[in-house]
Amino acid sequence: MMAAGLTEWAVGAGPETRRPAGKTLTIAQIVDISALQTDVSRDFLVGSRAAWQDIQARGGIQGYRVQHQAIEVDGSLPSIRQAIRLAAQRTDCVALVGSCADACAAQVASELKEADTGLAHVAPWLLGRDVSPDQQTFPIFADRSAQMAHALKSLASMGVQELGIVFSAQPGSAQVLRDLETLGKALQLRMMPYQLTEDAQVLGKQMSATSPALLLFLGGTPELARFTSGLEAQNRQRYVIALADVNIQTLAQLNPQRSTPLIVTQSVPLLNTHSPLLRQYRDALGRYFDEPPSPHSLAGFISARFAQEVIQSADLSAGRAGVLAAFQRRAPMELGGFRVSYGGRSLLHPFVTQSLLTPDGRLVG
Repeated sequence: MMAAGLTEWAVGAGPETRRPAGKTLTIAQIVDISALQTDVSRDFLVGSRAAWQDIQARGGIQGYRVQHQAIEVDGSLPSIRQAIRLAAQRTDCVALVGSCADACAAQVASELKEADTGLAHVAPWLLGRDVSPDQQTFPIFADRSAQMAHALKSLASMGVQELGIVFSAQPGSAQVLRDLETLGKALQLRMMPYQLTEDAQVLGKQMSATSPALLLFLGGTPELARFTSGLEAQNRQRYVIALADVNIQTLAQLNPQRSTPLIVTQSVPLLNTHSPLLRQYRDALGRYFDEPPSPHSLAGFISARFAQEVIQSADLSAGRAGVLAAFQRRAPMELGGFRVSYGGRSLLHPFVTQSLLTPDGRLVG
């Protein structure tokens, strides 16, 4: 669903040439709408749109009218390269903000190292630890390693000694497993790996009586829905820990009869938090979209708000060079309960929370 005043770019179309009256700056957002990513990308984009609509309604940035452009890609490298070219061709485009989802955002970051665009790549939905803050890409969300460390420390403090690792053989999974093994040894947790089959439901059904009661799931939402539906066929109660690349609302739709409790690690504040940031998010979402709040749309909202705050301090007379310089200063920022700070090439104290998704669909912090 598209809110009034926002323009879609589809890869393959020519650059937008019309200009509204007055000073305008354009924010481009590259979003992957392929089947494996669309559940996260859709919510993230809704939150971003709500934020940019609200920013524009409050007067824009430094007197400039803000135009938010979503560029949809299919996740392939050619489509991502063309999306970057489309954004770079737009002379009033000052930044790429909120690239989503993870694989797409990582590819955008990689391509920008080779492309001479001058565009800042701001607050992408990046979960892989191989992309750290540099002179052009500025992550603000906790990566998988930070999320896993938080989850494992919580389990160790509760006296848990054994954890099953359910994973798919995807690029980067070997590094993720090595990170887990290192964390597990430090926390004296015994790890039992289980690789997902083509149909994740099969592995769920194959969990034996000796399989751990606690399972860390490393995969996407459709896979988790199939896996948990397989667990339903067993009598033993299990708990599944999922990371922030799982969309809770989509999971509830794909597996509405789920009886397995789900522990959700998130890289944004809990939705029931009473903070200025959450109030702003709920107000904007309710004003511009008929959508329920979700962690991923909150992440999209935060990405836009972070970008707005930094661009507000930029020398906009210098165009995208002035905006890039403002992000390279890496000043710490507090967004009403969500803090962003950098230490050299690292994101300091990445924000991580955990909550429990009960079988009846309630999210308990």
